[in-house]
Amino acid sequence: MKHISSIAGGVALGSAGVMMMSILTGCEAPQQNQEQQNRFLIIEQQANGKYIVVEEMPTDGPSRAIIREKDENGNTVERFMNEAEMKALAEQEYQKVQNGTSETLQEGGGSAGMGLAGTILAVAAGSLLGNMIGNALMNNKNFSKNSASSNKSAYSRSAASRASSGGAKKSFFGSSSRSSTSSSRSFGS
Repeated sequence: MKHISSIAGGVALGSAGVMMMSILTGCEAPQQNQEQQNRFLIIEQQANGKYIVVEEMPTDGPSRAIIREKDENGNTVERFMNEAEMKALAEQEYQKVQNGTSETLQEGGGSAGMGLAGTILAVAAGSLLGNMIGNALMNNKNFSKNSASSNKSAYSRSAASRASSGGAKKSFFGSSSRSSTSSSRSFGS
């Protein structure tokens, strides 16, 4: 009888461990699709006059950007661009996509950067114009390639790495769980 009691205790302990892991992983907020999450961007003008994204961070607030450009004296100046301005540029570039004249669709167009509107569309189409448009654009091979090459931010490389590995990590118990970039979690959320 003592043997059965110790097995039952082990099963209960194992079940409690599995339940605790389920609770802890269940508290994590589902990671938003990278395409629809609002972004804070730092976009830098290159010597050739084209633009690339040098920093990108997800944000809970509206999408916005800091644009770094050179003035006529060669000094770096920064200007702020709000979500409405970004959306207007993205919509203009999307019209060029519809007409087939956008540099985002050109073979090798983003390797040395693109114009400001093309860069914004390439990086934030989903969050600015909606998921359907963002997904449709990313299904275009040239657009997808240009989008990746115009975004030099660490966040973009990390997101691409998570996407290529499926974003899942094996847990101690052998199940997969999505990683989360959030730093604060509370029990019972």
